[in-house]
Amino acid sequence: MPFVRIDVQGTDAARLDALGRAVHEALVETLGIPPDDRFQVLTGHDGDGSALRYDDHLGVHRDEGIVFVAITLRSGRASSRKRALYRRIAELAQAYAGTEPRNVFVTLTENTDADWSLGHGLAQYVS
Repeated sequence: MPFVRIDVQGTDAARLDALGRAVHEALVETLGIPPDDRFQVLTGHDGDGSALRYDDHLGVHRDEGIVFVAITLRSGRASSRKRALYRRIAELAQAYAGTEPRNVFVTLTENTDADWSLGHGLAQYVS
């Protein structure tokens, strides 16, 4: 049950859709997320009313093509699977949206079963 937020500077709906598809497919392929388990917020920033800020931390040169991907999911995945996820997101973002892998910034935030309500005011993952 991942919840994904994708923020992009100066983009259009087609690129946002392509990035959303890239992230979802990577989650399905690397973490075994069910194909129908997609919950995403895709946001384009215009640079005036909203903007993204970034630098070259850790020697990675980023530019206006930067994509921030924030994924919230239940805990328990091995580091090797997370690394595979990061790599696959970067590959698919390049293939589907023309985003250079150096511009794909991903964060994972893990939580527990009790931290989710999927509707009806219930905690569906809690027995």
